[in-house]
Amino acid sequence: MSTGRPTDQAQAATIEVEHFHFSYPDGYEALHGVNLSVAAGEKVAIVGPNGAGKSTLLLALNGIHLPAHGCVRIDGTVVDRTSVRRIRAQVGLVFQDPDDQLFSPTVFEDVAFGPLHMGVAENEIHDRVERALAAVGMTGSERRMPHRLSLGQRKRVALATVLSMDPRVLVFDEPSAGLDPRGRRELIGVIRALPQTLVISTHDMRLVGEVIQRTVIIDDGRIVADGPTSELLADDALLGAHGLERP
Repeated sequence: MSTGRPTDQAQAATIEVEHFHFSYPDGYEALHGVNLSVAAGEKVAIVGPNGAGKSTLLLALNGIHLPAHGCVRIDGTVVDRTSVRRIRAQVGLVFQDPDDQLFSPTVFEDVAFGPLHMGVAENEIHDRVERALAAVGMTGSERRMPHRLSLGQRKRVALATVLSMDPRVLVFDEPSAGLDPRGRRELIGVIRALPQTLVISTHDMRLVGEVIQRTVIIDDGRIVADGPTSELLADDALLGAHGLERP
């Protein structure tokens, strides 16, 4: 399985979240003054109990959620209504369910969809599709129908649909959910090799321990711990207080 650089153009970007507050239309405040800095190329896990605000934070990173107060910056650019289109080309979201991202008759069409709608030239689209599929170990699957692939294969193709747009940040929601051991190993191998800045929300603490050097614990819409993964995963009292377990 090839896990080389997905494109020649992809570069990692910094993330800055400053005093970010977000409330849903019903008035529920999901994030309370979150502050987070992620260096270019860094891999960070976001963990915490259900309802802690993890998904809300992920969706804020590419402007799906805009703050009531505070801001998000990607490489210094504030994410707002004027910049959100450019930001979404730089910050790729990979959802837990790959079927939320795969809707075309063939793998090639799914992976080509993003570049095509970005106005990329046809000859470059083919190159981008080939590189993205090679990066996730799915070379040769271009003519296959996505719904006939295994869950692990569909997850990797869903990632390829994002890689084909040359993102500088990748945001994963529960990447290993539902995978069998082989599918999980294959996906972890891909994640290890990605050069982009990575933010991964997951309940898979074993994945966190194996792949991620820095972990952020969020609970009740607030960051309650941020540090080296090895230290946080060794603190049973901290983990237990926030609905987590040592892997």
